[in-house]
Amino acid sequence: MAEGLTLDDLRIARGEDELLRLDAHVAPGEVLTVMGPSGSGKSTLLAAVIGTLAPAFSLEGRVWLDGRDITALPPEARRVGILFQDELLFPHLSVGGNLAFGLARSVRGRAARRARVAEALQEVGLAGFEARDPATLSGGQKARVALMRMLLSEPQALLLDEPFSRLDADRRDRVREMVFARARERALPVLMVTHDAEDARAAGGRVVTLD
Repeated sequence: MAEGLTLDDLRIARGEDELLRLDAHVAPGEVLTVMGPSGSGKSTLLAAVIGTLAPAFSLEGRVWLDGRDITALPPEARRVGILFQDELLFPHLSVGGNLAFGLARSVRGRAARRARVAEALQEVGLAGFEARDPATLSGGQKARVALMRMLLSEPQALLLDEPFSRLDADRRDRVREMVFARARERALPVLMVTHDAEDARAAGGRVVTLD
C-alpha cells in the first residue's frame, strides 16, 4: 500500500441506510477536501478515520496509513491528528502546559520538553507565551496553539473538521495558510471536511462533494 492516507472503499451506514461511500488516496503533503451540507456524513467520515465512530454506525472497507492497516486500532495507536472548530485547549493548563501535553513520548527529560515547547511557540510567532492563560489569547492565537499541540504529538496524518469556521476573515486566511504550510513541510496527508468553498480553494487538491 502506498504512503499517505488511503480510504479503501469505505462505506458507512446507519442501519440499512448508507450514509456515504468513498474510495480515495491522499498522498503525503496533499489535501483531500470533502464538502457537503450538515448531516451529509462529513464528521462521521472523520470519526471513522480517527477511530471514534459511534456504535450506531457500521463501517466497511479499510483505512490505511503509510502502508499500515489502522481500521481496527484504537484512536491512540493510529497516529492521526485532528483539529476541530473549537480549539479545545485545556483551561486549567497554561499555554506551555497545553503544548507539553501533546508532546510525543519520544521527547524525554524536563529540559528537552521545555526546549521543544519553546521551539514550537517560536515557530508560530508566540515566543515567550509558555506561562500565558489560554483564556487571554485571541482566536487566532488559540488556533496556533491547538495546531502546534497536535503537531507535537508527531501524527502521520491530519484531519480538519471545519477548523477555520469560527475565525474572522483575516485570521481565517492566515491560520489556514499556516496549517496547510505546516502539513506540507511535514509531508502529512490531510483530509479536510468543510462547507466553505474558500477552504477548498485554499487547500488545492481534489474535492469530493457528498449529497
